[in-house]
Amino acid sequence: MARIVSLTQAKRDPNRFTLELDTGETLTVTVALIADYGLYSGAELDEEALRRLRGDAERARIRARALRILGARAMSRAEMIKSLTSKGEDEAAAEETADWLEAIGAIDDKEYAASVVRHYAAKGYGLGRIKSELHRRGIGRALWDDALLSLPEDMDGAAFDALCALLRRAPASRDRLRRAVQTLARRGFLWSEAQSAARRYIEEFGEEELDEE
Repeated sequence: MARIVSLTQAKRDPNRFTLELDTGETLTVTVALIADYGLYSGAELDEEALRRLRGDAERARIRARALRILGARAMSRAEMIKSLTSKGEDEAAAEETADWLEAIGAIDDKEYAASVVRHYAAKGYGLGRIKSELHRRGIGRALWDDALLSLPEDMDGAAFDALCALLRRAPASRDRLRRAVQTLARRGFLWSEAQSAARRYIEEFGEEELDEE
């Protein structure tokens, strides 16, 4: 049997309290846990109740950490697990936390995949780079097809728009155009799409008389 010596509210987070036991052990608990367990100074906890409280307090701590991580940026389930384990959390606990985040709608890989596609398409990247980003972020391939539906059907046109952004819709030298086409390829556009965009660019905006040195 362990007796609660004190419950002290955290200065920076009014939802959290430090619970001190007469055994010398301390736990960080939330207001919800205080209510659930009926915790107060002087209360006694048997071994089973203390064991459950430790587990619930640990889950609450990891969940709070995960929510702080999500506050910085959206991420996939796989990214969250990787982030938590990289910070020293147990993998099983990280997976359980990811399950909880999915259950409350804080993580949604389907929506996240769609947002990744929209973001990189808007920045002028091609299909190859976008697929690479989906893979890098740990989004399952089963979600790719639906997410990629938001890409324009005319990828030649998308490559042309990206080329226009690079060259500012002004006459370009052969050398500038060549380097811009290489940039499109690095951004994930097919070589045929980049070449088609270059031909259209010359037709619409012309060439500089002299190549840049």
